[in-house]
Amino acid sequence: MIAVELRKLVLRPRMWVSVGLLCLLPAIVAVFLATADFAPPPGQGGAFLSAVVNDGKLYPAAALALVLPLFLPIAVAVVAGDSIAGEASGGTLRYLLVRPVGRTRLLVAKLIAVAVYVTAAIVIVVLTSLVIGVLLFGTGGSEVIPGIPAQGGVVSLSGAPLSSSSLGLRLLGAVGYIVLSMLGFAAITVFLSTLTDSALGAALGGLAVLITSSVLETLDAAAAVKPYLPTHYWLSWIDFFRDPVLWRNIDHGLLLQAGYIVVFFGAAWANFATRDITS
Repeated sequence: MIAVELRKLVLRPRMWVSVGLLCLLPAIVAVFLATADFAPPPGQGGAFLSAVVNDGKLYPAAALALVLPLFLPIAVAVVAGDSIAGEASGGTLRYLLVRPVGRTRLLVAKLIAVAVYVTAAIVIVVLTSLVIGVLLFGTGGSEVIPGIPAQGGVVSLSGAPLSSSSLGLRLLGAVGYIVLSMLGFAAITVFLSTLTDSALGAALGGLAVLITSSVLETLDAAAAVKPYLPTHYWLSWIDFFRDPVLWRNIDHGLLLQAGYIVVFFGAAWANFATRDITS
């Protein structure tokens, strides 16, 4: 069942279109940065944008900062919203369940397919951004700061130099963190997908959750609920690029997203297992 869902995902043109659009934004920003006469001042503009002009190996981190707040969640909402509701609106859900396929098995296969999509999309963005960053900005040369050994030209957000291996490990950690964050959001949208026969309605419901959480983040009056909002710790992956790594918010974010996955996947299972399938 999992193989079938993955095959369906790979063969859907909109999956590749969404991934292409995710890669397009960082590419456009990179071209503007490379052709501009100056970079954004430190502390201004998107995260890492002031640093990537000195070393293109850091551009994947800047690309993640560009796509995470809005574009990546939109893509995840579309795919997750289509997981169950899309089958129902297309009239194929009933036929899927006529075969000896349990509802739990089908739901797990759908969630795994969404997880594979999220992981693949983020990895492709990172790889394409790495290639673009190195081509447009170079690799930082071998400049040596007096008293500090050369480390490949990459500097952490704390000002300490990073080796290429350390940068790679931190980037892997950031990718894993973002994948789990998007799976927490995907679990919410998959649950909404079990409540309706409209894939668009489920996707819009997920986006409504995203917008509501983002708006509450800006309100001082919502301080009591901010630590529990799905988007609250999304940007904590940036702490992987500090030296030393600041684990406090990362740990809280991982626990929060794990809770969202358990709660909303459990709710999706409870609703889908008892749902009257008529289409």
